[in-house]
Amino acid sequence: MARTGPGVLWRAREIVDRSARQSPARLALGVFAAVIALVTVLLSAPWATAHGSRAPFVDALFTATSASTVTGLVVVPTGEYWSTWGLVVILVAIKIGGLGVMTLASLLGMAVSRRIGLTQRLLVSSETKFTRLGEVGSLVRTVIVTSTILEVAIAIVLLPRFHMYDESWGTAAWHATFYGVSSFNNAGFVPTPEGLAPFISDWWVLLPIIVGVFIGSLGFPVILNVAQHLREPRRWSLHAKLTITTSSALVVAGAVLVAAFEWTNPNTFRDLDASGTALASLFAGVMPRSAGFSTVDVGQMHESTWLLTDALMFVGGGSASTAGGIKVTTLAVMLLAIVAEARGDRDVEAYGRRIPRDALQVAIAVSLISATFVLIASLLLLAMTGERLDTILFEVISAFATCGLSTGITPTLPDGAKYVLTVLMFIGRTGTMTLAAALALRNRRRVIRLPEERPIIG
Repeated sequence: MARTGPGVLWRAREIVDRSARQSPARLALGVFAAVIALVTVLLSAPWATAHGSRAPFVDALFTATSASTVTGLVVVPTGEYWSTWGLVVILVAIKIGGLGVMTLASLLGMAVSRRIGLTQRLLVSSETKFTRLGEVGSLVRTVIVTSTILEVAIAIVLLPRFHMYDESWGTAAWHATFYGVSSFNNAGFVPTPEGLAPFISDWWVLLPIIVGVFIGSLGFPVILNVAQHLREPRRWSLHAKLTITTSSALVVAGAVLVAAFEWTNPNTFRDLDASGTALASLFAGVMPRSAGFSTVDVGQMHESTWLLTDALMFVGGGSASTAGGIKVTTLAVMLLAIVAEARGDRDVEAYGRRIPRDALQVAIAVSLISATFVLIASLLLLAMTGERLDTILFEVISAFATCGLSTGITPTLPDGAKYVLTVLMFIGRTGTMTLAAALALRNRRRVIRLPEERPIIG
């Protein structure tokens, strides 16, 4: 018996390594599907609900998908509907989902790096210490340790503040831990019925959550690269520089515009003082990264704020992160290409590096295919419901970008619409990640090239 355990573990590791080498995209899809199925079974048990009866299958499946894909959309009030054990299952699903995203996305990135040229591979090896797909174990351990340290740090900061709100040390520790895991993994789930609304002006509670969401949205490659060269920003990789720069710009622009749009809204920001408005605006500017937390009723915001949030959610966060969307580097590459075209430059360049043309092709493909998924899902929900386009579009983009912000219509949707959003969350979490890797791996070499002829554009 002593030999059986290690043998099974060794065999499982070999299977994972082989799957990562042969079909990393299939590995990503299979792992997430298996986790969602298991969490659905657990949430369907009577002990998972506060009222002690089985949850409807569609609600259990939707919640399991939302937690495992670290989305945060809900069809039932999380803090009221689920029991303590149900919340534990959701929290574990968030943790596994977040680890799975970062690990599998990094595996896909390594799969791509093995298929590129020698020069590019040398650059990759200088930016991360994981250069071989056989190092799955080391990668997983590093991701687990790094994410857990950051989650614990957030929880430690929040613990005394929750205790000051007349919570016992046990309850405060539970809430701090839940928010620490949920914020770093950009999940957006809250353990209490009132959520974060009571803390709308509390910097001690909201700032650690903001920092956790932002760091989690950067992605494991960026976190590792910055940690290795913390005092030498010039040695940061191009990916890290683009991710941090674009993410910071979107946060600042989002916070300023939200403040401008909601400043006089009596249902959101008007009754807040200057400090409260600044905090609420910053919070609202960061959350579309893919977190989904809110301190005000999103359904009461102006339509201009919804449209701004739609755009921010669609972009999302960094690659190989817990955030969703098309990713900030996708947007950055396309913007840099536009600037290069406007200047008449032959190459797309940034921070002293030339970005290969196939990276631009992948960015365009990911953006257009993502927009197509959003369009199809919006059409389906419009046909199934009597809701307006603006609210439907908001929910669809939130689901696809695994954000979790909602105007409040998701719980009232018919079962068919809930299944559509469930599929969309799964596609949004695994689709762009595997699509980008698949497109990057399909690099055919052709001996004969056809004559060039330029069509009229614009």
